[in-house]
Amino acid sequence: MSTPELVRVRIDEREVHVPKGTGLVETALAAGIEIPVFCYEPRLGAPIGACRMCLVEVEGLPPKPQAACTMTATDGMVVKTARTSQMAADAQNATLEFILVNHPLDCPVCDKGGECPLQDLTFRYGPGNTRMSFEKLTFEKPIPISPTISLDRERCILCYRCTRFSEDVSEDGQLVAANRGANSVITTFEDLPYTGAFTGNVTELCPVGALLPTQYRFEGRPWEIVDVPTVCGLCPVGCNVNATVREGKVKRILSRNHPEIDEGWICDKGRFAYTHLRADDRVVEPLQRVRRSGLAPVSWEQAIEEAERLLRTARGRVVTVLSGSETVEQAYALGKLLRVGLESHQATLPEEISGALDAYRLPLSSIRDADVVVVLGDVPVAERAPVVDLWIKSARRKGARILDSADDIGDAERVVLVWSGPGGRGGATVAKLAEKLGLAGREGCGAFYLPETPNGRGVADAWAACCDEEAEAADSIGLLVVSGDEAAADDNVRALAEQADATIVISMFGGLAAGWADLILPGTGYLERDGTFVNLEGRLQRLRRTVEPLCPDELEWISQLAARFDVDVAPYAAAVFAEVSERVYGGLAFGEVGERAPLRGYPEAQEHVARQALPAPEQKAKRGEIRLVAYKPLFSGAAVERVTELQFQRPQPELELSADDARRRKIATGDLVTVGSNGSAITLPARVNRRLRAGIARVAIEHAEGLGGIVEVAKAEEVVSA
Repeated sequence: MSTPELVRVRIDEREVHVPKGTGLVETALAAGIEIPVFCYEPRLGAPIGACRMCLVEVEGLPPKPQAACTMTATDGMVVKTARTSQMAADAQNATLEFILVNHPLDCPVCDKGGECPLQDLTFRYGPGNTRMSFEKLTFEKPIPISPTISLDRERCILCYRCTRFSEDVSEDGQLVAANRGANSVITTFEDLPYTGAFTGNVTELCPVGALLPTQYRFEGRPWEIVDVPTVCGLCPVGCNVNATVREGKVKRILSRNHPEIDEGWICDKGRFAYTHLRADDRVVEPLQRVRRSGLAPVSWEQAIEEAERLLRTARGRVVTVLSGSETVEQAYALGKLLRVGLESHQATLPEEISGALDAYRLPLSSIRDADVVVVLGDVPVAERAPVVDLWIKSARRKGARILDSADDIGDAERVVLVWSGPGGRGGATVAKLAEKLGLAGREGCGAFYLPETPNGRGVADAWAACCDEEAEAADSIGLLVVSGDEAAADDNVRALAEQADATIVISMFGGLAAGWADLILPGTGYLERDGTFVNLEGRLQRLRRTVEPLCPDELEWISQLAARFDVDVAPYAAAVFAEVSERVYGGLAFGEVGERAPLRGYPEAQEHVARQALPAPEQKAKRGEIRLVAYKPLFSGAAVERVTELQFQRPQPELELSADDARRRKIATGDLVTVGSNGSAITLPARVNRRLRAGIARVAIEHAEGLGGIVEVAKAEEVVSA
């Protein structure tokens, strides 16, 4: 890469050299000087100079204050801020006075109080008193623009950060500015609820208390809280977050900008689903099945004794089903106990995670800088890994071509493949395509597979590390061990439990397995764990325990149970990780994973993908046929189901059709359609999706009622008349 041209800029009494084109706000920071801002936020795109807080004096330009955020560094530029220019100081003073004309003086009750940029800048740059004695302009307050966000228009300073995020980042276009002048207000389009995967980001972008998360209102003050850095464990992206803790409870989740992974954006599931930790049906003590009386609470000593008995007396194979939400350490500890301590054991991993992609690893931010992004598979990217969808949109805005086939990439230099296909295909398919295209070793080129589970790769690594080979399996299932809420809620797992002589379930919520488990051991949530996750990039990241769990950590009781089988399992994440790391992560120390983990290379990664690694191809639809893809929505699962505020985000029952398939069948959005195969049928409203390719129909798995594969689709009235 060529070295950028440096230019010399003088700001106040300091001189600094920066790359040509650097924003003036960043140039000042390089000189150790603050230029105050409200509307300026580089992640939102080009600056708009709306708030006028950044006014400075620039020599050689007309003798009036200039908006620094809209200017870039040029050689020889001389800038004076409010520190050395009376013109700039008067302009900033007047700007703050104007902003505060109608701003309510409710800092003592405002949830932004104590961490509010308007408060801070008013103290540093404001007039110190007011000349205004008239009555302030007031509005109805607060307005719930959604169940998760409240809007206080009296506090709004019209910086337009929220509307710019809606328009230029999430691209949903739902937040708009209405009216003009002093009557300008922020509102939702046609006053509809603000929906989408990323709405909560505006509550962090807002520099005042105008947009606030409803869950956190009146829940804490800055001097009462502690922010604990950790990683979100609800999807495979692994966004970096801070958990705000007060009195031993998580009160909110904030983004913690990792520029290579999330750029400071997090989805609403990661932001608002934390309250599932306090769900009414949370299990905090073991439950054991007692004849005639169902499940009854028992002590931990009794539970471990019962687990030992079930393991020792299992007459068939012991089968473990993992959910992919376990930490690396939990998966390794459980695997070591079951695979080393038992003679006949078989595991069902959550999905096939191929190491074939290790030769094509890149940070997610590389998507933004690609010339071509090929999105393969028929599961919506936003439903599987939402932040990846933001990176793809960012790439499109920068001029990248977004394709659904690798046939048209041409001679593009930077090519990124993204596979978001149905479960079971794994990363081997996209790795094979990357090999065919010759992407290995090419700068800016790589491939991503979007797993269905948060830590599928980490669980696979851990399970492979605890034993070299699977034991020879017996025919019958003597004992089924189910790990995690996602596995416990799976209908296929419940069907497997019917074949087992006994079942042990590790779950946070007893209701998921109350009807079929013989022993339920309380589980923990990701915010209650210490350990590591591996995200979809292959990046090893550190989870930190933000609050004490309501029950013993899984490693504690696994360690006690393992000792009864003469298997040495440490009860501490750091010790377990040390053992895994020697076999998988090159001996990396637990403490070196870091709060902002780098993407480590894979020097031994094989660029050639073995042909036998490819899974069997899916059934393809012939011309005129439709293949139904049932996908797991982002806003689904045990955590979301227990968060009242997120219920409005759950998918409505509808069938997505391509424009081509809808036209052939004379179906319009809103029409009732019947979908059927093998004698089964469901009726749903249709929605025409012009981005969906022909021959594919999509439906949320909770509304699919078991349908899949090639289906017949027709208007409901046509089916009735036939």
